[in-house]
Amino acid sequence: MALAAGDQIPDVTLMTPSAEGPKPVQSASVLGTGTVVLFGVPGAFTPACSDTHLPGYVLRRDELKAKGVDTVACTSVNDAFVLEAWAESRGAGDAVLMLADGNGDFAKAAGLDMDGSKFGLGTRSQRYAAIVTDGVVRWIGVEPVPPTVEVSGVESVLSQL
Repeated sequence: MALAAGDQIPDVTLMTPSAEGPKPVQSASVLGTGTVVLFGVPGAFTPACSDTHLPGYVLRRDELKAKGVDTVACTSVNDAFVLEAWAESRGAGDAVLMLADGNGDFAKAAGLDMDGSKFGLGTRSQRYAAIVTDGVVRWIGVEPVPPTVEVSGVESVLSQL
């Protein structure tokens, strides 16, 4: 069953890039306080993720903050080193908290995993965005397959805040 409005965010270990190397964090901890916009992508450096999805959240971070968002976070079934390089290549800085779901544990626990093996990707996350308040999903938009960037894009999230 996929994550839905009213559900508690799953609590699994994710990795986040840091100056000392990848650092483990609990999803319930980093996503469980305040208002969080969480978006999931099938893969760092993939075309739609790199050209549209991540850049939208980086460019409009101030608008999200003005609407009460405390944290913008991105999860992907990639390792923390890849997410760090991707964030750097897209100028994300500290605008987006990168959460590496290297084993797909969060995607599976959220019911948002998908089989990308016909594209050579293995198990990945579906493309989605969610508004989470104090650890509870308030709104979620999941893209149809093949994924686009419509219901999970920053414009859609801004309209829900």
